[in-house]
Amino acid sequence: MTDSTAVKEDSEIPESDEESTQVDKRVTSLASGPRPTAEGSPVVSGLSTPPLTTPRPIPAGGNAMYGRDSAIKAALGSVARKSRDGQFGLPNNANGQGEGEGPGMRGDQFDFIFENRFHRPLTSGKSTFSIDVDTASYSKVRMYLMQANSMPRPDAVRIEELVNYFAYAYDPPKGDTPFSSHLSVSDCPWQPTHRLVRVALQGRAIDDDRPASNLVFLIDVSGSMKSANKLSLLKAAMKMLAEQLGENDQVSMVVYAGAAGVVLPTTNGAETHEIVAALERLSAGGSTNGGQGIELAYQMALDSFIPGGVNRVLLCTDGDFNVGTTGTDQLVRLAAERAKNGVQLTVLGFGMGNHNDAMLEQISNRGNGNYAFIDTLNEARKVLVEQMHGTLVTIAKDVKIQVVFNPSTVTAYRLIGYENRVMRTEDFDDDNKDAGEIGAGHRVTALYEVIPTGAESPILSKLPEVDELKYQTRTATGTSDDLLTVYVRYKDPEAEKSKKLTFELHDEGQRFGDMDIDFRFASSVASFGMLLRGSEYAGDSSYDAVLEIASEASGPDKHGYRSEFLQMVEKAKELSDGQ
Repeated sequence: MTDSTAVKEDSEIPESDEESTQVDKRVTSLASGPRPTAEGSPVVSGLSTPPLTTPRPIPAGGNAMYGRDSAIKAALGSVARKSRDGQFGLPNNANGQGEGEGPGMRGDQFDFIFENRFHRPLTSGKSTFSIDVDTASYSKVRMYLMQANSMPRPDAVRIEELVNYFAYAYDPPKGDTPFSSHLSVSDCPWQPTHRLVRVALQGRAIDDDRPASNLVFLIDVSGSMKSANKLSLLKAAMKMLAEQLGENDQVSMVVYAGAAGVVLPTTNGAETHEIVAALERLSAGGSTNGGQGIELAYQMALDSFIPGGVNRVLLCTDGDFNVGTTGTDQLVRLAAERAKNGVQLTVLGFGMGNHNDAMLEQISNRGNGNYAFIDTLNEARKVLVEQMHGTLVTIAKDVKIQVVFNPSTVTAYRLIGYENRVMRTEDFDDDNKDAGEIGAGHRVTALYEVIPTGAESPILSKLPEVDELKYQTRTATGTSDDLLTVYVRYKDPEAEKSKKLTFELHDEGQRFGDMDIDFRFASSVASFGMLLRGSEYAGDSSYDAVLEIASEASGPDKHGYRSEFLQMVEKAKELSDGQ
């Protein structure tokens, strides 16, 4: 393994070609249509926060969120909504009686994902993306396979969230830097002539003396939450968190259905009995005014704000917002505006059927938050007990990664996953552009598939031809034999100006079988994700190959998560064989 060290801080990024930002040609025509707008939203009586105005239509080529053109994202909204019913070539994979009914998952909604493609560094040398520590997709895939006995929909599978679900034994950071870097490369198990690159960050852990917490539980008690895998599981999960709090913490609780209200005023965290009693009194019924609940919860958090502490709203819902501020754009804007006041967001999704994953992911992204899906009590324990510090305590915000590939050693490259976190090249140096947060002890892993110079590959015939003479005088990213250079930008939790770190990776020809078990296991998870998505880049991937690699790289597996992964692969193989 080649774990790089920082070679310089706040250095200049070398000049290279502008990164391609075109969206797949299959959907560009959608951007020319009118952009739908959401209705204006009411404000809870007595709150000092102003109402949100109706957003003006954004023309094609307008502002981008995480590098996606807003107009195209809006046009794709109708595609995503239709995709939940199995149209546009997406499978239903639903066992229930209908949309949002019974144990089925037909009402679930996911953002449409267009898989990252290969790029030539001669014409697109920089790959820029926001980090992502969310794990919701993994839990949702597990629910499809293990509870619904069904293959997940392709757009339910975000490969980066599958990979980042697992703990990896990366060395912790030294000194004052909030995270350490770990760069490695070997041959690619599903495409032997290619190389597989790991770019990983390990966040600094904190001891048990964490900052005081001001937490607002925002709980959906609408009619859609009645099923056992929603409100009942939600209450059990939040009781686990309540039992971890102490006298330095404070908790309040807001519920929403047709309207929002406070069911627990600000209460000392040591008063576990009072917090649990408030949870026990909750019952589900009515329509869902999620926007009104979010407004009230943020106001409660501001009213009890702890300077220098953890100030966070925990939104617990299936995301089925059907009255009030229901437009995704408006809810996203609301969360982004309130985040500027120092209140962060954790989104906990629940249930199958009417689970609006698309909305919840966007809200958490823009609300300086994280997003997990709770499908079992074990998952609740993982997120709210085992990883409590990482869930609640942010050690760095607006963390962006930019990888610059050396055209002398790399013919083409592809980022695996992170499709909805891709950013424009120029966004990397723009401190006004929002990006992901990393919590205490959290780690982030990204994988690139690289075609080295001189390698034969079936992919190359599909890439646009390049006039190499045009670029022959171009300077490499660093020394002549480096593979790539990684730049990381981040802000300290209370800062508005970013810092920059730089790391280099050289390819020393390591073989896959000689890599550490975490590298090999992460690659098997990525391969599994490509199989579930039906990726055109899956190469020699197979469920049997995934099982072989993952079983040999399971390691100590203290909590049994890796052995559970093997069970999921076995189930997917069984379901796939039966189709």
